[in-house]
Amino acid sequence: MNTLMVQGTTSDAGKSTLVAGLCRALRRRGIEVVPFKPQNMALNSAVTPDGGEIGRAQALQAMAAKVPLSTDLNPILLKPNSDTGAQVIVHGRALSNMEAAGYHDYKKVAMQAVLTSHQRLSEQYDLCVVEGAGSPAEINLRENDIANMGFACEVDCPVIIIADIDKGGVFAHLVGTLSLLSDYEQSLVKGFVINRFRGDIALLQSGLDWLEQHTGKPVLGVLPYLHDLALDAEDAVTIANRMDDPEIKVAVLLLPHISNHTDFDTLRLDPKVDLRYVRHTETIGAADLVIIPGSKNVLNDLAFLRAEGWDSELRRHVRYGGKVLGICGGYQMLGNTICDPQQVESTQGSIQGLAMADFETQLTTNKTLTQVQASCLLNGQQTHLSGYEIHCGITQGAALARPFLQFDAHPSGWQVDGFISEDNQLAGTYLHGLFDSPEGLTCVLSWASDGRYSGSGFNLAEHREQQLERLADMCETHLDIDKILAISEQRTA
Repeated sequence: MNTLMVQGTTSDAGKSTLVAGLCRALRRRGIEVVPFKPQNMALNSAVTPDGGEIGRAQALQAMAAKVPLSTDLNPILLKPNSDTGAQVIVHGRALSNMEAAGYHDYKKVAMQAVLTSHQRLSEQYDLCVVEGAGSPAEINLRENDIANMGFACEVDCPVIIIADIDKGGVFAHLVGTLSLLSDYEQSLVKGFVINRFRGDIALLQSGLDWLEQHTGKPVLGVLPYLHDLALDAEDAVTIANRMDDPEIKVAVLLLPHISNHTDFDTLRLDPKVDLRYVRHTETIGAADLVIIPGSKNVLNDLAFLRAEGWDSELRRHVRYGGKVLGICGGYQMLGNTICDPQQVESTQGSIQGLAMADFETQLTTNKTLTQVQASCLLNGQQTHLSGYEIHCGITQGAALARPFLQFDAHPSGWQVDGFISEDNQLAGTYLHGLFDSPEGLTCVLSWASDGRYSGSGFNLAEHREQQLERLADMCETHLDIDKILAISEQRTA
């Protein structure tokens, strides 16, 4: 198998998008291509068919490459739960929580997991397109690196570096990054891609000529700024989608450790929905539905919610006829108590919940990771939908006698999930992906709007496929794909 790595001068330079675009463009040519990211740090994750957990970006890239999800696509996933610590997930399974210094020492072990996954993929595919993390020029992270040049040197693969021109300083970013690499690492760099260019390319040409002459490395393409490209985000939250005449207004509480905010991509893209994220110091304001989202640190985020005064606003919202939906961690917050005796997420041990529904949650070290099919029981109907679960909690209590979901089947043997309050104003569920299908979207929003939402027919899967095709078209037009293919064949892993 040939291996080609995409590294960036900064975070958000466009690595994830370029890998996705290359995977689809190369797949069109009949090449069996697979995406790979040795180490990812993100709170947006996806569940694989075998019950593992990988970064959301790698799931999107797998869709672009038209390959099945596998934990080998992202062998090391870090999910931050504080400013200095993260849950370490190896081959899809949570290993432990580690502080940054402890994980730095663990990276020697983590590299073996990375190489094992890469080797397995090499036995199945023709070409592996690897995404780096952050920048390879972070001097303080160079020792024991597994995410960028440490991996590239280990497998001896060519590297393309991408930089974002929209932020300014693109030539300084590229030349500076290159200069901070060792001689051998510089030899692995085979070319540059410039991302998010706006304007007349002729005005950039003199700079491109200088860059090639100064570095001796080719510019493999200049990608234009795609203003309305809408693909699953790995980290950044698109704050709002304000509509002039919506059928329903939805507010999502923007928690410090919000996880899987891709749950709300469909709401953001639906022309009949006004979506707003409620940020620090803001009030919830007018909304039909308030969503408390998932969280990687439920106890600390609940304390944040209270400090913002959102707890009293939620109660006022319900008193005046508004609906509240809790998803995963947000569901847990709606209950009486959340206990964390094993310090799965924090050292607080236990915290009082919002007490808006009669149940309790205990966090455990056993993490539920599964894709499920179920029927949503809102509106007195059974609306079939699919989704996935990622949680460490066991929730029990009287409120669960009116469940939100009934499973077709569940690996743990559970028959139902979540709750619907007796007054029909509150609901909670562990299921992510509720809005991803037109059926699920219409079911939940019809409940939330008391029937005003008529359904838009928006289909996220179809939209995502259209966006991937559009991205591949852009890569075919603005990149030298033939030269990139030739570069990928210069070394084999």
